[in-house]
Amino acid sequence: MEILACPVCKGKLKLTVDKEKGQEVISGSLHCPRCRVKYPITDSIPHLLPPELHR
Repeated sequence: MEILACPVCKGKLKLTVDKEKGQEVISGSLHCPRCRVKYPITDSIPHLLPPELHR
């Protein structure tokens, strides 16, 4: 988690966990307070695409 940064501003991300298994985050989100962008975590994979590339 310490090595992840916001792809837009390189700021620190805050983790919100919805579901976890042991120490693995299964679902949740990473939020950048500086950019106010939320990146989802689905099936243990953080989706860190910049907002303009979201579908």
